[in-house]
Amino acid sequence: MKKIILISFLSLLIFSCKSKNSATSTKLDTQSEVAIKGNWMISSVTYPGSDVIKVTSFDLADSKCFIGSKWKFVSNNNKGILALESPKCTAYTTPITWFINKEGQFVMKILDEAKAKTVKAGYVLRVANQTESSFQLIDRINVAGNMTDVVYQFEKLN
Repeated sequence: MKKIILISFLSLLIFSCKSKNSATSTKLDTQSEVAIKGNWMISSVTYPGSDVIKVTSFDLADSKCFIGSKWKFVSNNNKGILALESPKCTAYTTPITWFINKEGQFVMKILDEAKAKTVKAGYVLRVANQTESSFQLIDRINVAGNMTDVVYQFEKLN
């Protein structure tokens, strides 16, 4: 699966693609999973050039639409919910399935009413700076030939 990102700077259009890693380990890091159990909100989405580069996150919406989004992670069954609620964007809620592997990768599938076993595409991000009240998910994208980190900052709600 490829994510296509449209980048617009004045009248210059650049496309960026990222392929899903097909060799993802499924050995679970249950300690990291239990640490993100509960309700979270994305407080910021940052990346170099965010003033002029548009990034579509998870093939759903502009990355800025994820600021304020609510996420619920259930660690005992690796299910959850993602809810976009920004007043500037289209509201969207979907069930997800997820896990964190021993390599520190967060692996997620967006279910949209489908069963997890029928969804063949997903997303792999790196977990970083995990504490009791916050953590980051970091995506690597190719922007005009340069690898760039997109950092999703999560804050615990309860």
